[in-house]
Amino acid sequence: MPTLPWTTPNIPPTRAEATVFASRFETRTLWGALKFFLRTPTIWRQVGRAPGAYGATLKAKPFRRTFWTLSVWESPRALKDFAASAPHGPIAASLRGQMKDAEFLTWKTTTDELPLDWKDVMRRFV
Repeated sequence: MPTLPWTTPNIPPTRAEATVFASRFETRTLWGALKFFLRTPTIWRQVGRAPGAYGATLKAKPFRRTFWTLSVWESPRALKDFAASAPHGPIAASLRGQMKDAEFLTWKTTTDELPLDWKDVMRRFV
């Protein structure tokens, strides 16, 4: 699966502060990677309608069983509301047993920096 292109569900205001969320997931097995992969379109559609979502992209290396997500939000509350809502919340819970490792990062940026560059984001993962 190639990297999904940056999508902008809601046009952000200029020079506004925004919350960035990045994640890296490694599944235990290729079967777990397939399950993650098959649920991606449902979550991707949800992001496209999510209140407060300023942008999102996904990078996948399914044969390495690793996936990265990157999203930018109006506020920490908008991010939290998305993460807890269906279908994301239930799907994330159903995939927990498939995960070997997960890493989550958040930081602040300004909307003038969007879209974010994957090279800069990947440097933040250690």
